[in-house]
Amino acid sequence: MSRVANAPITVPAGVDVNLDGNTMRVKGKLGELTFGLHEAVELDIEPGLIKIKWNEGTKNAKAFAGTARASINNMVIGVSEGFVKKMLLVGVGYRAQVKDNLLTLALGYSNPVEYIVPEGVTVELPTQTELLVKGSDKQKVGQVASEIRSFRPPEPYKGKGVRIADEYVARKEAKKK
Repeated sequence: MSRVANAPITVPAGVDVNLDGNTMRVKGKLGELTFGLHEAVELDIEPGLIKIKWNEGTKNAKAFAGTARASINNMVIGVSEGFVKKMLLVGVGYRAQVKDNLLTLALGYSNPVEYIVPEGVTVELPTQTELLVKGSDKQKVGQVASEIRSFRPPEPYKGKGVRIADEYVARKEAKKK
């Protein structure tokens, strides 16, 4: 059984944590995030530390506590440091452009693919074939990266497509005569 819920969360300086009933609010230099707690989970908020408690009598309470701990920890990290997903465009002629919140991708189709970047997430381009998806909400950053990847997932024969930088693409051998 997981012991995630037993670990306390350290809150760095500059991060403000508030609890209104079952709504958790975390505010920092990169924004503000909220999270709804399950009724079987309680928080013990001390200066610089958050501890998770749960009701032993409720079924799945420890699972809810582990989920709450992981989500709150991600919120604290997100508003203080932020999250980054590095993506690569692999293929001849594949490139990207960003203007305001519109991402334009040339991925070998007859027309360019246009993607409107949602609020709270930014996309930066160090080079034409590298994307940095940044934001304070870990789930939103991962979702945007997944949606961008879905326009042209990496194919197994040449490895061309949009991939996350640390992603492993299983390569296949070409057909033989």
